[in-house]
Amino acid sequence: MSSIFVCQQCGNEYSKWLGKCTACNSWNSLVETAQFTKKSKSSSKNSSLVTRNSQTLKLTDIKASQMQRVTTGISELDRALEGGLVNGQVVLLAGEPGIGKSTILLQLANNLDKTLYISGEESSSQVAIRAERLGIKNKNIDFLGSTDVDEIIEKLQGLTLQCIIVDSIQTMSTGDLTGLAGSVGQVRECAFRLLKYAKSKNIPLILVGHVTKEGTVAGPAVLAHIVDTVLWFEGDKKTNLRLLRSVKNRFGSTDEVGIFSMEDKGLISLDDPEKLFLGEKTENVAGSVVSVLMEGSRSILVEIQSLVVPTKMAFPRRVAQGIDSKRLEMLLAILFRRANVPMYDMDVFVNVAGGIKANDPSMDLAICLSVASSFYDKALPKKFIAVGEVGLSGEIRKVGMQEKRIKDAKRLGFSDVADSESFKYLPQLIHNYLK
Repeated sequence: MSSIFVCQQCGNEYSKWLGKCTACNSWNSLVETAQFTKKSKSSSKNSSLVTRNSQTLKLTDIKASQMQRVTTGISELDRALEGGLVNGQVVLLAGEPGIGKSTILLQLANNLDKTLYISGEESSSQVAIRAERLGIKNKNIDFLGSTDVDEIIEKLQGLTLQCIIVDSIQTMSTGDLTGLAGSVGQVRECAFRLLKYAKSKNIPLILVGHVTKEGTVAGPAVLAHIVDTVLWFEGDKKTNLRLLRSVKNRFGSTDEVGIFSMEDKGLISLDDPEKLFLGEKTENVAGSVVSVLMEGSRSILVEIQSLVVPTKMAFPRRVAQGIDSKRLEMLLAILFRRANVPMYDMDVFVNVAGGIKANDPSMDLAICLSVASSFYDKALPKKFIAVGEVGLSGEIRKVGMQEKRIKDAKRLGFSDVADSESFKYLPQLIHNYLK
């Protein structure tokens, strides 16, 4: 086997690395790629994984087989995966360092019959310490500390496994390429070899992926394309809330979100998070409005808090936590122009309680009412809830799954509802409740 350097822009090939492609003049576009030859040992090793004698078939003649899912034993992970793992499924689990990727995978391995946990980052003692802290006692978890993907595939031969976990793909490398582990060529080649093995043996494979400072998966973009499912772990490490989003799923929809709480004993599934972000309020306070945020198919009640105070600066401050600051400025302009709520000499602070991010346009009405309530220093009714998008002309628009949001809110005791059905324009609503 030999390696060549291929330009990712034009496809031109070089025998050595260059900073600039001489064909298309692109900088830093050359990536090392393995080149198999007929006499290559690696090619003969992996020849059993390559399907030969392929035939064309009529799509109408192919019988769709029923997918058999393996439940993970973690309800919120099953929700994100649309019911569990599928045999031969390749999952990429990405997230920031310390967010809980290794923790949830150890908990997953504890619930399965036979799992091989491959770690290229931590030693066996480090993994054992975490397993002891999490209370993991499954004796069918095998550990392999290696970063050589060819050695890993060799060790996998003959093993009967229910799942393979690789933590992480950026630490894997093959001797057929000269690049360091984590380089574009190494990540792509190692992921492809592990994927071929998992598909050929019909075993679920979970790859842990690092993220860059820009918030994308480290390595080549093709990594997200070749896997079946991409799960994104997110959350503020200052709080115990963790969200597991399905960004891509070939075996189901991407509408579901898993919600977890990070505790001492690991990640705890929050099966009923509807009122998780609502604090216990003893009395009504001006500037507080409850709205309904959709996370997948579930309704989550969130509290929008606002504080409007006179400014002492030449330019008033606009501070937003949990919502888009640009959208806040737009909503303040709508309040001033359409509802005659002047805040050109006021500092405005808006916060979504609980640390959750609410960038859904359905929060517009609640934000406007929260700001107006603080401006007039008048509290809204205790069982009041607002759902709706606000247009530039001040009209209140219907949002997706509005009926379900309101139905769930009423079930939780919120009887006074402000939406596009009860009010058509924002000034009418403000006049009715706050003036």
